[in-house]
Amino acid sequence: MRKSYLFAGLTVLFWATIPTAFKIALRHLDFIELLFVAILTTLIFLLAVLVIEGRVKEIFSFSRKQYTSSVILGFLNPFAYYLILLKAYSLLPAQIAQPLNFTWPIVLVFLSIPILKQKITSKNIIALLLSFIGVYFISSEGDPFNLKFAEPLGIFLAVGSSVIWALFWIFNVKDQRDEVSKLFLNFFFALVFLLPVYIIFSEKALFKPEGLFSGLYVGLFEMGITFVLWLKALRMATSTAKISNLIYLTPFFSLIFVHFILGELIHYTTIVGIILVVSGIILQEIKKKKMV
Repeated sequence: MRKSYLFAGLTVLFWATIPTAFKIALRHLDFIELLFVAILTTLIFLLAVLVIEGRVKEIFSFSRKQYTSSVILGFLNPFAYYLILLKAYSLLPAQIAQPLNFTWPIVLVFLSIPILKQKITSKNIIALLLSFIGVYFISSEGDPFNLKFAEPLGIFLAVGSSVIWALFWIFNVKDQRDEVSKLFLNFFFALVFLLPVYIIFSEKALFKPEGLFSGLYVGLFEMGITFVLWLKALRMATSTAKISNLIYLTPFFSLIFVHFILGELIHYTTIVGIILVVSGIILQEIKKKKMV
């Protein structure tokens, strides 16, 4: 159990650095270039994992239906999800973009109603209200009484990315293949989608050392190594619920890196907003435990 907490703690720590890493990387690369380097890095890392574990043959053993699923999942995440999210980060302060994106568990519940035929409850409504009030506070950038937002497009994209992630989560759960080989194919097809976008629209500055290294960091610690650590934590845990709950610490730890490395002045509305969003998510989790 101690190892599971160690791996989960490292996961939270690495993911907490990502908003800061995004902003640093976006100083040197445009959002398309950053995604290109990150996806390529993750793809190489996942291939290395499969080689070390002697499981490369798995990626050639799936049915046509399963490969089609990988195409769809790869389009949703990492292609569409990160394109939208990184564009949002290019427009917003890190302390705003990260918690807005963190609303995905609430979005997930409401998308599950039409897709998975789940019923809406009063707790769902209360959780949604808490989260949207939290979104409002976060978006206000320290001035909750001003109804005008500085970057409405960035706010729309950050929240919109949570919808893409929730859709990916729903469809991914239905796919029972091994996670690492499945993720490798997701990233492979995402690279296929991204390559023409990169060739046509990017500024192609990724060969600058600063841009290359920042992209490598994002690829390894947002998508690659951290994902494997998180899987190990869940597999070793005697209670996956206790381990999963640690993820709610991520946006709070993120603020430490954002403040001390990026130098952003953390608004009180950001902290209030994160508390409200996380409270809404926890309320949903309590409901799920009662249903089990």
